[in-house]
Amino acid sequence: MKLRKKQPAEYAIIGLGRFGASLARALMENGNSVLGIDNDPQLVQRISGELTHAAILDATDEAALREVDITSFETVIVAIGADFENNLLATVALKNLGIPHVISKAVTSRQREILTRVGADRVVQPEHDAGRRLAEELMAPSVLERVHLGPDFSAIELHAPRALTQQTLAQLDLRNRFGVTVLVIKRGDQLLVSPPGDTVLLRNDLLLVLGANDALQAFSEL
Repeated sequence: MKLRKKQPAEYAIIGLGRFGASLARALMENGNSVLGIDNDPQLVQRISGELTHAAILDATDEAALREVDITSFETVIVAIGADFENNLLATVALKNLGIPHVISKAVTSRQREILTRVGADRVVQPEHDAGRRLAEELMAPSVLERVHLGPDFSAIELHAPRALTQQTLAQLDLRNRFGVTVLVIKRGDQLLVSPPGDTVLLRNDLLLVLGANDALQAFSEL
């Protein structure tokens, strides 16, 4: 079986401070297209060479957003942190323009509540390295949980890929073919720890899988 390469996605990020820049770089590193937006020329200039496109504009202005064709994006992340009013207004503008998936950054629980009320589809409260983790989630929505084991390795929990079910682990030879190892299979109330090679993967199995981040990314896309 050949791995199907995931098609690159397009994202727009409003706010190119620490969180927004981290998220933008992580998405670009994985082959996606990113439009970066900020009203601070210095922030835009600092990262513009690393992004697909970059624009200096007021993201609270719907007309300005239309000029950069913001409505062509399925997902827009509002990463403004220092000015909550602008964060809020940008979120409202994006929803008014019909953006299907708006993710907004909040600093406090109160901000989170307000952003949710005005229509943000998801609100994140960043912590250390949150931008990179959000990028991983966006690119691998099938992953339920992720535990980072260093800069390059992780363990993830996900549903058994349908393409691999009704086959034994020995037949699948996941370590050699995909570079990942199944540590645990959760089957209903049953836990199969270090499952033997004759274990058949079933459609509703939950897998805990270990591997390098790039191998896990490819495996999660099966």
